Amino acid sequence: MVVPAEEGLLTTSGVRVLVATAVTVERDAVARAFDATDGNVTGQSADPRPSADTGPFDVIAAGVGPAASAASVASALTTAALRGTPYDLVVSAGIAGGFQPEAPVGSLVIADEITVADLGAETPDGFVPVTALGFGAVTHRPPETLVRDVTAATGARSGAVLTVSTVTGSAERAAELRARHPGALAEAMEGFGVAEAAAAHGVPVLEIRAVSNPVGPRDRAAWRIGDALTALTEAFGKLGPVLESWNPHEHPREHPRDPAN
Repeated sequence: MVVPAEEGLLTTSGVRVLVATAVTVERDAVARAFDATDGNVTGQSADPRPSADTGPFDVIAAGVGPAASAASVASALTTAALRGTPYDLVVSAGIAGGFQPEAPVGSLVIADEITVADLGAETPDGFVPVTALGFGAVTHRPPETLVRDVTAATGARSGAVLTVSTVTGSAERAAELRARHPGALAEAMEGFGVAEAAAAHGVPVLEIRAVSNPVGPRDRAAWRIGDALTALTEAFGKLGPVLESWNPHEHPREHPRDPAN
């Protein structure tokens, strides 16, 4: 059960949630949505293992990119499980680039699929995803009802969020990604790594992104990181009623490393 606190802050009971951001500024933006005075939020970045007596929300800065985020989240999930306080949900959160015009700067995106966009092989006929080579997974799908309810509560858009190891910096690359993933709304660098770690533990995953810049040519002057961080805080401040009505034990948990294609 989730209990909304006063002034838009959120405290919870029952549902254990691990929120993984890339860097501390994103972690702090998420933490501002919670009542940190009663121990519901951890603020660790170098050591992603929350203490045993934390509340039901733990927020960590897990590192930049899919490898660092997967390692940090896997460590946190393993530690929690060994302590007998496993998580019911993992959330990948932070800022992102948005594909225009569907995901304008300042908007929120909730992933209905978390897809790694550059895991595979280049061939004379173009890019081939790793699944076409007979390996692994390229997509994880968050719980459909949770995506729907979070999208409605936050006023966000739902669509695919791509995970890339190299951020897009040209119009040509942006167009190539959209051609391969026409449902994509945003790109970031951690979601798939977080989802892989969650899947290995059979824990549902969600990805919430606030758009700070357009996907395409890198124009730092046009970025609105502060606005995106504010939107991220506001989004987490609206999650209380959603998680209050969500029963993670009724959700069929993803089989470890099972491709969700």
